[in-house]
Amino acid sequence: MSDSPSESYARFRSDRAYPVLTDFRALYSFELDEFQLRACREVEAGKGVLVAAPTGSGKTIVGEFAIHLALATGRKAFYTTPIKALSNQKFADLVKRYGADQVGLLTGDNTINGEAPIVVMTTEVLRNMLYAGSRTLDGLGFVVMDEVHYLADRMRGAVWEEVIIHLPESVSVVSLSATVSNAEEFGEWLNTVRGEVVTIVEERRPVPLFQHVMVGRRLFDLFGDGDEQTKAGFVQEGATVNPQLLRVARDDFASKRFNDRRDKKGNRGRGAQPQGRRLPMASRYDVVSRLQADGLLPAIYFIFSRVGCDAAVSQCLNSNLRLTTDDEAREIRAFVTDKCAHLPDEDLQVLGYHEFLDGLQRGIAAHHAGMLPTFKECVEELFLRGLCRVVFATETLALGINMPARTVVLEKLTKWNGEGHVDITPGEYTQLTGRAGRRGLDVEGHGVVLWQQGMNPKELAGLASTRTYPLRSSFRPSYNMAINLVTQYGRSRSRELLETSFAQFQADRAVVGMARQLRKAEDALVGYSESATCHLGDFMEYAALRRRISDIEKEGARSRRQDQRAEAAASLAKLRIGDVIRVPSGKYAGLAVVLDPGLAGAEARPYVLTAERHAKRLGALDFPTPVEALEHLRVPKNFNGRNPQMRRDLAAALREKGRNLPVTNRSRRGPRSGLDPIDAEITELRNQLRAHPCHGCAEREDHDRWAQRWYKLNRDTEVLKRRVENRTNTIARQFDRVCEVLDALEYLDGDEVTERGAPLRRLYSDFDLVAAEAIRGEYWDHLDPSELAAVLSALVFEARRPDDARSPRLPGTRVRESLQDLVKLWAQLEALEKEHRLSFLREPDLGFAWAAFRWAEGDDLDDVLNVVDLSAGDFVRWMKQLIDLCGQVADAAGDSPLRRTARKATEKLRRGVVAYSSVSS
Repeated sequence: MSDSPSESYARFRSDRAYPVLTDFRALYSFELDEFQLRACREVEAGKGVLVAAPTGSGKTIVGEFAIHLALATGRKAFYTTPIKALSNQKFADLVKRYGADQVGLLTGDNTINGEAPIVVMTTEVLRNMLYAGSRTLDGLGFVVMDEVHYLADRMRGAVWEEVIIHLPESVSVVSLSATVSNAEEFGEWLNTVRGEVVTIVEERRPVPLFQHVMVGRRLFDLFGDGDEQTKAGFVQEGATVNPQLLRVARDDFASKRFNDRRDKKGNRGRGAQPQGRRLPMASRYDVVSRLQADGLLPAIYFIFSRVGCDAAVSQCLNSNLRLTTDDEAREIRAFVTDKCAHLPDEDLQVLGYHEFLDGLQRGIAAHHAGMLPTFKECVEELFLRGLCRVVFATETLALGINMPARTVVLEKLTKWNGEGHVDITPGEYTQLTGRAGRRGLDVEGHGVVLWQQGMNPKELAGLASTRTYPLRSSFRPSYNMAINLVTQYGRSRSRELLETSFAQFQADRAVVGMARQLRKAEDALVGYSESATCHLGDFMEYAALRRRISDIEKEGARSRRQDQRAEAAASLAKLRIGDVIRVPSGKYAGLAVVLDPGLAGAEARPYVLTAERHAKRLGALDFPTPVEALEHLRVPKNFNGRNPQMRRDLAAALREKGRNLPVTNRSRRGPRSGLDPIDAEITELRNQLRAHPCHGCAEREDHDRWAQRWYKLNRDTEVLKRRVENRTNTIARQFDRVCEVLDALEYLDGDEVTERGAPLRRLYSDFDLVAAEAIRGEYWDHLDPSELAAVLSALVFEARRPDDARSPRLPGTRVRESLQDLVKLWAQLEALEKEHRLSFLREPDLGFAWAAFRWAEGDDLDDVLNVVDLSAGDFVRWMKQLIDLCGQVADAAGDSPLRRTARKATEKLRRGVVAYSSVSS
C-alpha cells in the first residue's frame, strides 16, 4: 500500500535531516521499528542513547547504526560485549558486512586487526586501554556497550561503570540494555556523567509470548482469556490465572494432604478417603515429544545443572528420540567434522566427541559452561540454522548469545547460586523466556514451565507478569582501579570521579528521600518540645531525669536476669545422674530425677523423669532460676526412658522420696548488705526528681506525654541520621580505605604512585594485590615456566563448591613451598585489609595447580582431566584465564627473568584444545 502524500513528505524531510540513517535503512529488507528509528536519529544528531528493550527486539540495530555512522564520518567505533563468545559472534557478523580489513577483534584470546576503524572487544579490554592511555583510542567517536545491564553483575559489573566514567567526553556512548524497571534512573545517571543522553524504552515484545504449564503430558495455558492484551500474548501485571490450572493445583494440594496423613507403612488413617489425584511429572523425553507433536520446536530447555543437561541428552538418546531427517543428519555430521578437525584424534574420546556428534545428528544437544568451546559453537551455529531442534541448557545461554527459539522450557523455578537453592527472580524469568519467538520466523513464542508438586499458579503468574526488576550497581573501587586513577588524576580528583559512579548516584537518590524524612522529624521534634513546655521550669530536663531512672531500673533488672541465668547454668552443670530436683518452670515443672545431665553441648540440657512419668530432655527455658540436688535416687543402669514399666517404677520411687522435700528450691542468695551502686544511683536521681520545680506541676503527666513522644522520635531520628551518613560518600570512603592499604604497603606516596606500586597498574585479577606483592618480594623468580603456571593457577582457579577444594594434589617441592608462601602472603594482606575495614581477597585455591603443571609439562588431556576431575570446558576456561594472568605478570614484572618465565609459561600452556580460537585472522 502506498504512503499518503503527507506520509511521503514526512519521509522526505526525515531523509534529508538524517542522510546516514537513510543509507543505513537501505541495507535491510525490512522496515525498522519506531524505537529503533528514534534511537538512530538521536545518535546521528550527536547524542548518546540508552536503549532498553526486550530480548530479541532488535536493539543491536542501534549499535550497528553507530558503527555505520562512524565509518561514514571517518571516525572509529568500538563494540563492547560482556563475554568473548558474543564478541566473536559480533566480529563475524560485522566482517560479513564491512569486510575483514575494516573490522578488528580484541579479547583475552585474540588480537586481530586491532587498529581497524571498527573493533569488537570485551569490556575489560576497553577498560585496560583507558587506564593505559592506548593510542588505539585516537579518533574514537562511538562506543557501543552491548548488554550494559551487566553492570549489576557482582563480580564484573564495576568494569562497565569504569568505562562509562573514563571515556573521553567527545565519545558518544550507545548503551543497549535488557528491559529494566529503572531505565529512566540509569539514563539520568548517564546524562549526568556523559552529557546529553536520551533514554528510549521499548517494553513490547516484537513477537507475542504465550505462557504454559505442562502437567504430565498435558499443556495448560498459564493465563485465562481475561483481556485482549493477554489473548494477544502481551501479558500485563495482574492478569488472571487459568481456572483449569487452579483446579489442577487444588487437586495436587488435596492429594499431598491425603498422602501426608498416611502412617510410616503407607496405611491410610481410619476413615480417610483419597481426595484429588497425584499429578505425574513429565519426563524430558515426554516434554520434547509433546513439543515436536505440537510444532513447538526448536526449543531451549533450561535445566539449572550441567549434569542435568548431559543426562537429559542421554535420556533422549536412550529413548531413541530423533528430530532430524537422514539428509539433515548428514549435513550436521559434515559440519561438525569440519568444525572439530583441529581437535587431536587422541583427545576425541575424553572429550566425549562421539556421543556429542550422535546427539547432534538427531537434533539434540546440551549447552553449558562445562563444554568445550568448539562444541558450544557447533551447537549455536546448528541451532541458528534450524538443524539442532532442542538444546538442554543452563542459564548461561541466556546471557547475550544470539540463539532465539520458538519455545523455551523451564524445568524448575529454583537454581543453585553457589551457596544454596534459590528461586529465580522475575528478571531472570523474563531473560530466559525472552528467547522464545524468533522475529521474522515465528508468529508467536511459547514459554513452558513444568509442573512441580506444590506449585502455586498464582505465584508463577506473578513471576511471569512482573515488570519490576531494577538495575542495581555493583560498583566498588579495587586496588588496581585506585592505583590507575591516582596515576592519572591524583587522589582528590579520583575521589571526585568515583563519586560520579552509578552506585553513588543510587545511594544519593535514596538519601534524598531519607533527608526529607529527617527534615520532617526535626520539625516535629521542635513542636513536641514546645508542647512539653512548663511554666515552672525546664520540663525536658525533668523528663530526662525520669527517663534516666527508668533506663537504670531496666538495666538493673536485665543485669539481675543475666546473673540469675548464669547461676542457673552453673547449677545445671553440677547435676549428676540420680539427683532429685524441682524443675522451677515450664510444662514439666515440679519434682524430677536426673537421668542424664546433658553436658555434651554448649549448654546443659538434662534428661529427666518427672513424678508424672514423663521422660523429657529440658532446656534453659525450664530453669530460669538455679536448682540444686534435694535428694539422691538410685537409677538402674539399664534404665530405658521409653519403657513404660521402668518409668512407672522409678516415678513411684521419686514420689515416695519427695514426700518430705521442700515445695520450692532453697535460695542460695544471702541477705543483701546495704544498697548496691545501682540502688544508690536511683535513690539520688529520685531525690533530684522530687526537688525539681516541675515535680509539683498540675499538668506534669500531660507534659510528660509530649516529652516521651519527643524522646521516641529523637531516637528514630538518630538512627535515620546514621543511615544518611552511611550512604553519603560511600564509594569515596571505600576508595580512601583502599588508598590507606596502598599507603601502608608504600605503593602510594600522597598523589604519587611509587616505583614499588607501579606493577599493580598492569594486574587486573581479583588477586591484583597478592600478585603485586609477590612480584615485589621476588617470590616467583626461582621458578621454571611449568612451576610458575602451577603457582599462578591458585590466583585464578576457584572450585565450584568449597567441598571440591579439599586436599589438592600438588607437584614438586618448589611448587609446594611457593604455594605455602603465597597463602602466607595472602593471610598477611587479608589481616591488613581487616585493619582498614575491607574484604576483597579470597583465599587462594590450590585445586588447579597439578593440572596447570602437568599441562605445561606436555601431558595428554586425558591424563590431566582424570586427575583434576574437571570437564573439558572448565579446564579450557581456567587455562585461558591462567594464560591471561601469565601475560599480566609478564607485563608487570618489567625487564626481569620473571617476565621471560611468564612468557614461556604462556607458550607452554597454549597448546591443543587450549590453543583453539573460534576466529581466524
